[in-house]
Amino acid sequence: MTVEEILAGESKNVEFKVQRPKDNTKYMKTVVAFANGEGGRIVFGVDDKTREVVGIPKDIVFSEIDAITSAISDSCEPIIIPDVYLRTIDNKTIIIAEISAGKQRPYYIKSLGIKDGAYIRVAGTSRPAGRDITAEMYYEDEGRSYDMVIRRDLTVTDGEIAELCSQMKEVAIANARSDAQKAIIKDVTKNVLLSWGLLAEAEDGSIHPTNGYVFLLGKDSFLSQIQCGMFKGTTRAVFVDKREYGGPLWQQVDDAFKFVLRNIHLGAKLEGIYRKDIYELPPDSIRELIINAVMNCSFLQSSRIQVAIYDDRLEITSPGGLMPGVTIDKMKEGYSKIRNRALAHAFSYMNLIEEWGSGIPKLMKAMHEYSLREPEFIDMGIALRINLYRNIENINIMQDAKDTTQATQATQGTTQATQGATQAKFTKEYKAVLAVIKNQPDITQKEIAAKLCWKIDRVKYYLNKLKKQNIIRRVGTSQNGHWEMLIEENIWQS
Repeated sequence: MTVEEILAGESKNVEFKVQRPKDNTKYMKTVVAFANGEGGRIVFGVDDKTREVVGIPKDIVFSEIDAITSAISDSCEPIIIPDVYLRTIDNKTIIIAEISAGKQRPYYIKSLGIKDGAYIRVAGTSRPAGRDITAEMYYEDEGRSYDMVIRRDLTVTDGEIAELCSQMKEVAIANARSDAQKAIIKDVTKNVLLSWGLLAEAEDGSIHPTNGYVFLLGKDSFLSQIQCGMFKGTTRAVFVDKREYGGPLWQQVDDAFKFVLRNIHLGAKLEGIYRKDIYELPPDSIRELIINAVMNCSFLQSSRIQVAIYDDRLEITSPGGLMPGVTIDKMKEGYSKIRNRALAHAFSYMNLIEEWGSGIPKLMKAMHEYSLREPEFIDMGIALRINLYRNIENINIMQDAKDTTQATQATQGTTQATQGATQAKFTKEYKAVLAVIKNQPDITQKEIAAKLCWKIDRVKYYLNKLKKQNIIRRVGTSQNGHWEMLIEENIWQS
């Protein structure tokens, strides 16, 4: 280690000890945490509080190396062989025990057992891994995917399988980008679901769903949900909006995506006489990040995917840290490793995933094109968080442009409404409809028909006429919107 690295202090991969503790357990926690993660170094002879190099006395330095090596080899299971060596800084000798990332996880302290002795590294400290993360390490290091594990406690009928296959094909067609892509979409069958790992065959020949099947259809009432929230300011102190989406995973992705679009700014750019809507963050990248969060979510952990919007950023957090062998630098270069393989097959078929490994490089490029700062990737050990930072200055510019465009459109709309009202002949039927709308702007077509004792088709006829003449307009949906009058009352009542 260099002096600069020491002065930088402890980190996820570095821990200091003034001297070797008499109780080996005090640093064995860090040893197994490093082996369960990306590896790291324990430096003996440096004060962890002041970062002062105090050194190890030269007359005991070699006996200390032997003691450290033996303690690590004897105390951990599976066995960990450290690389222990000396360094001299400012004429003082320090001992560095380098622990490589293990290939037989989970590692744990023998005396504590696997339940209490497995540790992971989180934000520069060693913490108990817990049952869920320990189980996940078993699956990952055995090359298995948890979403492919058979659920013998559950059954599935042929009808339910056929319904899922039909739904997936509909989604695939809806997400196809061209007629040529639609034409090559094949039917999904029970055998295809078996090959993907969404279904599994038991020893007696019976067919059961897997964890992937359960998660894909949102049948787990707790884990199969995406939590979305909008907050005031830059912390989670004050909620502005909160949603928890359930149901099929592909629908949850769409719901979460729409939640973000509703709660970030939509600017307007005039190109000639046309208005072009531009979101402050790249929509395609937002959608892909939510999908990636699903693909790499650890369903073994008792937490859910979270999408949070703050004044300064969009934050997407997925339970489960980086997969073994994956680093943030590799992700930026397009390296991809999928945690949920069965779900990945399903999402790929439904055209929710285009090219493996292309999402993060595309995100980096899109953020650059939007003149926004580079995304922030945070490996939290037990979760991966990605922050897309908003540009407050750009938001204000976009909002000003949108306001200007809306003002122009409003002026044009008023002119058209006045012209339409001048040309219109306000019969008793027109006046009856307008009077009802004036008294109850949020009224629906069915409610208008009931009030006037008309058939619904007659109501629709007059409403369409009034809308075409720019006398009224509907804002929002048919059930949750309201009517706006575009002319003064004295005009239509005269």
